[in-house]
Amino acid sequence: MIRRLFFLPILLCLCLLSFARAQEFLDPEVAFKPSARALDGQTVEVVFEIAKGYYLYRDKVRFAVEGDSVTLGTPVFPKGKEKNDENFGKVEVFYKNVAIRLPVERNASGELPLQLKVTSQGCADAGVCYPPQTQRVAVTLPDPASAPPAAATVAVDADESGKIASTLRHAGFWANLAFFFIAGLGLSLTPCVLPMIPILSGIIAGQGHKASHARGFALSLAYVLGMAVTYAAAGVAAGMTGTLLSAALQNVWVLGAFALIFVVLSFSMFGFYELQLPTALQSKLSEESGHLQGGRGIGVFLMGALSALIVGPCVAAPLAGALLYIGQTGDAVLGGSALFVMALGMGVPLIAVGTAGGSLLPKTGPWMEGVKKGFGVLLLATAVWLISPVVPPVVPMLTWSALLIVPAIFLHALDPLPPHAKGWQRFWKGIGIVMLLTGAALLVGALAGNRDPLQPLAGLRGTAVAATADKPVFETVRSPAELDARLAAADRPVMLDFYADWCVSCKEMEKFTFSDPAVRERLAGFILLKADVTENTADDKALLARFGLYGPPGIIFFAPGGKEIAGLRVVGFQDAPVFLKQLERAANRA
Repeated sequence: MIRRLFFLPILLCLCLLSFARAQEFLDPEVAFKPSARALDGQTVEVVFEIAKGYYLYRDKVRFAVEGDSVTLGTPVFPKGKEKNDENFGKVEVFYKNVAIRLPVERNASGELPLQLKVTSQGCADAGVCYPPQTQRVAVTLPDPASAPPAAATVAVDADESGKIASTLRHAGFWANLAFFFIAGLGLSLTPCVLPMIPILSGIIAGQGHKASHARGFALSLAYVLGMAVTYAAAGVAAGMTGTLLSAALQNVWVLGAFALIFVVLSFSMFGFYELQLPTALQSKLSEESGHLQGGRGIGVFLMGALSALIVGPCVAAPLAGALLYIGQTGDAVLGGSALFVMALGMGVPLIAVGTAGGSLLPKTGPWMEGVKKGFGVLLLATAVWLISPVVPPVVPMLTWSALLIVPAIFLHALDPLPPHAKGWQRFWKGIGIVMLLTGAALLVGALAGNRDPLQPLAGLRGTAVAATADKPVFETVRSPAELDARLAAADRPVMLDFYADWCVSCKEMEKFTFSDPAVRERLAGFILLKADVTENTADDKALLARFGLYGPPGIIFFAPGGKEIAGLRVVGFQDAPVFLKQLERAANRA
């Protein structure tokens, strides 16, 4: 008892001392510590380490440089947290740390030492605010001739592909692979990957009674590995050459050829003929391929490789981010590994479908024939989907119409049901009637001059022409020289849209985003330029390389006079509400 009474005052003193220390505030140079590093010959990254319980005001950060060897550009900030501040009202602040990109325009070559003056102001959550303080940090810019170009690194934290490139650059090897595997799983749910399912399912269905659990897994794994190898090889090559290899394949002749292949495959599903290798060659391949009989595993692998080139997304953000990373660092091993793992993530649902399909498909009987014909229709739909971006809009509408009407007839949409029809018979007849009516609507709409397959009868109520007239008008620029001339003469903010006929996301932007009434109204305040890189000419490549892009879609904003508004690039599809906010930011910062 005496010991407890002895230690009680000591514990009380320690608690009071701890409380007193908690009320002591850090020196501002300790609470807000800036450091700087050169990302390349024309970009500096300034990082603030902010102590726990303190925050930094975004609009109070300023940069200056001693001497006249460089001119500082507009800093690029990441998004902070909104805070209702007692002193300044609603403000944007940073906690823990913040990395700020600072573009630099050089007036001298070679290595360039700089003394940056960094002015900032922050507060403590406990209620004390510091006056503005100026600190000096030193950094040396490398020679631009020996450093990666800054075009692709400026504002990389602002757009989606840039964020991914930044993640790759600062994360470890295994963290990179895990990130891209998860990204691949997400991409597997997009329209870019879904067309692969009927292709793989058709292959499994074509095995008939041989489609066991194990065989379905082996064939689907071969398909996914072919896809993954192609993604890795194309990604590394694209990073080394600065171009997207799949863009060279996205033209009417290549896509038409692959569409024809899918038509041929589909006809074999309908029983018009049976595709198989000559007996002698089949026996030879059987000996070489072991458990994958008939050498079909090699064929499935090649089908997966070819499908990845065509059906894969034109410029998905994870792919663009990986290419940015490879282009900036030259680390082809990590870049190729990331793309390989991303493709494996994309292939997980395909493997599941192939494995389950191999065991769940009926082994014999009329159901097997029905399933095969269903897959034949899906293969035809894939062929139509492939050629849609590169043919006149009337062709897909007429093709979709036929693809709906003909199967509807085979589903007995026009035949009377027997008096005691079973439930499934009535169900499939109902599906056939819906397909027949939808196909008829597409056919009537196409013949009436409408070109929107989602609203085939819109022209009948007199809205199709009006909708076309309301689309924003873009001025085409065909070379960097044309772009420079147009930017120099601009008296308003400028929006440059990179487009290609084979780019599905570009068409989605036109159809769903640019056509939105609120977006059209906001675009009226911009000069609208379009770089059509469909042909992938030397000028097209030069325009893409100038902005560190690997392909469309990509949107760049410029202030009057031609200077890019940093941090506002759009890579990939954005819906109307998100894009409208981007337009507001560009207008406010121009």
